[in-house]
Amino acid sequence: MNSKTSILGSIISGTCPRCHGDQMYVNSNPYVITQTMQMHEQCGKCGLKYSIEPNFFFGAMFVSYGLAVFVGILIFAISFLVLKTALDTAFIAILIGLILLMPIITRLSRNIYIAMFVRYRPDLEK
Repeated sequence: MNSKTSILGSIISGTCPRCHGDQMYVNSNPYVITQTMQMHEQCGKCGLKYSIEPNFFFGAMFVSYGLAVFVGILIFAISFLVLKTALDTAFIAILIGLILLMPIITRLSRNIYIAMFVRYRPDLEK
């Protein structure tokens, strides 16, 4: 599986879901909080308009919820079941983990959401 042409590679790297050739975000670092959600209007290579319709990424909040629940369960399993911490310590670990991972969860949810509607076209890579 070539990471340049895989859907998963595009989701993780934040590249255009149609051509996988250009970054969707103004700043590739999600921890620059003032620019976490700032996206280019369109792909510089294939011209895909990222905001397909007004408020398109509103639906990404549902994906974000699912990712946050998954991450919370994972943190709980590691802290409570593997590390054998107390229950209240496990919940504090979930809270801290979700706060620290929120910029990444936000971006991943947007990337997953747009990948559900836009398909990869290898003919645009050339």
